[in-house]
This record gives sequence, C-alpha cells and structure tokens, in this order.
Amino acid sequence: MKKNLSALFFLAAILVLSACGSDSSSGSKDEVVIGYFPNIDHVPAMIAKEKQYFEEAVGEGVEVTYKTFPDGGAFMTALKTGDIDAGFVGPGPVMNNYANGADVKILAGASSGGTVVVASEQSGIEGLEDLENHTFITPGIGCTHDVQMETFLKEQGITSARIGGTLKHVTGNPAQYQAMFESGKVDLAAVPEPWASTLVAAGAKVIVDTDEIAYGTTLPNTVLVTSGKLIEEESELIDQITAAHEKSIAFIDENPEEAQTIAIDSIEEITNQRMDESIIASAWERVTYTTEVDAEVIQAFADSSHDLQFLKEKPEFDELVVSQDTQVGSAE
Repeated sequence: MKKNLSALFFLAAILVLSACGSDSSSGSKDEVVIGYFPNIDHVPAMIAKEKQYFEEAVGEGVEVTYKTFPDGGAFMTALKTGDIDAGFVGPGPVMNNYANGADVKILAGASSGGTVVVASEQSGIEGLEDLENHTFITPGIGCTHDVQMETFLKEQGITSARIGGTLKHVTGNPAQYQAMFESGKVDLAAVPEPWASTLVAAGAKVIVDTDEIAYGTTLPNTVLVTSGKLIEEESELIDQITAAHEKSIAFIDENPEEAQTIAIDSIEEITNQRMDESIIASAWERVTYTTEVDAEVIQAFADSSHDLQFLKEKPEFDELVVSQDTQVGSAE
C-alpha cells in the first residue's frame, strides 16, 4: 500500500492540530509501543519521548510506551511478534527480514550518515593496504554498518573471510569496542557515531570516514517502520505517528544544542553511561536527521547485501517504502 508522503504528512498535521486539547483517541488500540536503540542515530525517538510528541499526536485514551533494543535482530523479532507497533531501526535488518517475508514497511527516514571505519592504535593499520589478516567488528552480521563497510572494501578489492578473504569478522556491542581495541581482540571497527568519535578520542585512527564509505551520506542509517497490518487497520494512528516523528526532526533542526543534551541524558538513563558533550558534538557533525528516504538507494543497498551473500536471493523492494516525498518541518 503506497501513499504520497506529502499528502500523508499534511493529513497528519491536521489530525495533530485537531487533537490538541481534546481527549480523542485513534482507532481501536489503547496502547502504542515504540521501539528504538540507545544511540544518537535514534535521537528522533528520544526527542519524541522527552517532548511527548507521540502522546500528543495519538491523544488521550491511548498509552504510549517505549522499548529499547541492543540490535536490529531483536527489534525485528519484536515487530514481527507484535511486541512493538512501530519504531526506529537500521535499513539492513528491515531489508533482510522483508526479503524473507516479514511484514514490515518503511514510513520515513530518521537519520543518515555517521558510519566510520576506525583502526586501533596498536593494530599498525595506517590505510586500506594494511587490512589483510586483521579482525574487524560490526554490531551484527549483515547489519547496516557491516554492509556499508564490506561494500566499500569489496570495491577496493578486499573481502572478508566470510566470503573467501582474509579479513576476519566478529560482532559485538559498540560500547565494548574500546576495551576490545585495548585488549587486541579486534583491530578495526565499522562503527556508528558517537562510538566512532569515542574511539578516535581514545587514540583510534579513522580509516574510512562517513563521506567515503559506501552509501555514507545517501543511505538512511535509521528508518521509522511499522507493519503493513497496522497501516491497514490503524491508518489514522500511523498518520499521527509519522506526524509526531516529523515534529521531532524539526525540533532537532531548530534546537541542536538542546537535542544533544536530551540525547546525552537519554542514553545515560538506558545504558548508565554518560557521553561526553564534546564527543556528542563531534558525532553530530557526521549525522543528518531527516525524514527523507530514497527507495532507489534502498534498492541499491539491498543489491549490495545480495552481492555480499547476506541475502540468498536478489530482492525487489518496490513495496517496502510506503512513501518517499518527505519534507522536513512540514508538520510544525
């Protein structure tokens, strides 16, 4: 089911305004569960939670709750089982699950950029020519950052051991990368911000920056998703969720310093780790918050996933992106 996003957000804006000061609820649901990760790619979710944009959008009578996830696999499992209704996740897990028959739809983008490849100080890696026989880490096998890195490396004639090369691959939580660098367990990481800036501040060297890595500035590294079933059964609710999301993006654009503070506080609340303000400010330079999502880029990224053997069959994503023509700030 496709919609024109401009029309969707126009309708959503009207719905939000009409709900102000009322006790109306949307559809038959009395609870909406939003999922996200505790990292700065997911700041729009943190802003919406802090400012209660979702609560305002759906109106009284509908409770909004939030769940956080460590990785895209856990998030997608929750979406498929109905433990969450909508939320924020990388496009890699979305496409992998969609290709395998999962009922998932992309409503909008949330953030792009921010993926960086860094090498530990003691690895001896100075450039791409030094990568053979080393070990690299990503948050998950076939995750967004993994596909970005391996696509870029394949273009340079370098492949992972998974598909016949010498570059070994492991997975792990980005919060643990610095300790793994120091212990020598891994030499290289394809890592999202703010962990890239954290590693660099501790002495790591940038090998491939955001504007160099595959799809670095064009691919959404976080998208807002839901199920096709919910779109069909609760179209008004979906309009309200997307309108609230756009309001979060507008807030970030207009209030970057406050948005950074909210992100720092939110991440600390969930992870018990407080990010340094200078680290967040550095990371902010590499991340763009936008509702835009280009279906052609999504397809190209999926083709790369297939070429790298993360997907068994080459998928077609004509129906994955519900809407495409997003205008940031149109639902203020």
